[in-house]
Amino acid sequence: MADRQDLVAHARGVIARGSKSFAAASLLFDRATRERVWLLYGWCRAADDLADAQDMGGSLGDQADAAARLATIRERTALALAGEPTGDLSFDGLGVVARECGLTAAMCDDVVAGFALDADDWRPRTQADMLQYCYHVAGAVGVMMAKVMGVPDEDADPLAGDTLDRACDLGIAFQLANIVRDVWEDDAAGRCYLPLEWLVEADIPPGQHMKPVYRAELVAMVHDACVLAHAYESSARIGAARLPLRSRWAILAATGIYGAIARKVEDAGIHGWDHRAFTTRFEKLRHVLGAGTACLRAVPDSCADEARARPLTRRDFAARAAAQRG
Repeated sequence: MADRQDLVAHARGVIARGSKSFAAASLLFDRATRERVWLLYGWCRAADDLADAQDMGGSLGDQADAAARLATIRERTALALAGEPTGDLSFDGLGVVARECGLTAAMCDDVVAGFALDADDWRPRTQADMLQYCYHVAGAVGVMMAKVMGVPDEDADPLAGDTLDRACDLGIAFQLANIVRDVWEDDAAGRCYLPLEWLVEADIPPGQHMKPVYRAELVAMVHDACVLAHAYESSARIGAARLPLRSRWAILAATGIYGAIARKVEDAGIHGWDHRAFTTRFEKLRHVLGAGTACLRAVPDSCADEARARPLTRRDFAARAAAQRG
């Protein structure tokens, strides 16, 4: 197995290619946290790419053997958590960060459950279903990231559970931004993460939401998703205030960058998918500087009011997942 230094170098290359936004924000962490964040991101990116037969989040590949790829993800993850070599540096990196930060198999299972939904060609029927998917593929990652940043176990600190809830909320806000940005790309790949009940209410037949005749209705649905994202983002800002200064700065920078992507899609209206929304280097720098200023201020009272609008929390998602497992 490669040594830790090599695994960190590999993970740094992965995040640089896989997420320019998060790569930029990650530079604000202290060195130890930054390396662990890279290692965890490396596993997430490798597992996601394996699940979708893609490269660094690019176009989806052949989905015919999705079940076999999902089994590979589970096998390599189990080996990594057991401290065994996996044959994949990104999965080996998970083993290192899990041992250093107390990440558990249950945490990883929650993330892999999201890949399983895609492997089953799943579609959300309700808003709660859409948010449950966001929990698995991003909210659960937010919980793991919080552990990497030093948030203690829930039974060790009365406030830790609430902080983990809000870390989960940040992941959900990020994934909602991804959903509104990628509506066109997902449709081209035969996927849709907008709830069926939203499409029915808008009188849009399944699979037809990208047709020009329904563009106004689609814009309204994107607005609804962005309202949800804002509520979860506001909650996350409260939790971020409890992190060490440099971690807080990094998280607030990432929050600003991802939030800006969703706002760009929403502000573009019917032209929201003429090209893929992104933030420029100058915009990223502006969000980094703005986050630094925000670190020195109290969290606005409005965040608590806005956060109350989020319909489900980490505990709700955990309960739903347990019920689905039977």
